[in-house]
Amino acid sequence: MDTTTTTSSRTGETGEPTQRRILRFETLDAALAEAERLVASEREGRLRRAGNWPLGQTLGHLATWAAYALDGYPPEVCAPLQVRLVLRMMRSRILTKGMMPGVKVGRLPGGTLGLEPLEPEEGLRRLRTVFIRLQAKAPTIPNPVFGTLSHDQWIQLNLRHAELHLGNQVPL
Repeated sequence: MDTTTTTSSRTGETGEPTQRRILRFETLDAALAEAERLVASEREGRLRRAGNWPLGQTLGHLATWAAYALDGYPPEVCAPLQVRLVLRMMRSRILTKGMMPGVKVGRLPGGTLGLEPLEPEEGLRRLRTVFIRLQAKAPTIPNPVFGTLSHDQWIQLNLRHAELHLGNQVPL
């Protein structure tokens, strides 16, 4: 995994900007290893965030969206046709280069789903469970934005999602 940092507009406890990390994962195991490292940092009091969500909520969010691919999406996830068309044209870029921060999903309250507050260990447990399932079995449900994806594309989509959100968790 390669990591670099870029300045975020969020200020930490010292009043200084907190750095958002740019992550790159090649495998689900690498993403899980980083999640485990972040949970350990949180436990030791050595974790700051550059985003809005605490670590447990972040891990739960990632697990929720990975599980939707395997178990089905709630009806409210359906994006408007114009959004689907634009994002389908960007699918290859998103799967290879990553997701953009700040994107909201349709008209959902809070812009997304899977924001239940969780302890970091519970979020990690949920993420580990669904990533094991995802590694073993390709989802057969079309993605509500990108349509039908291959097994590798599903994995890439979840890796890019993990890079985006775990980059907001900064170990000290």
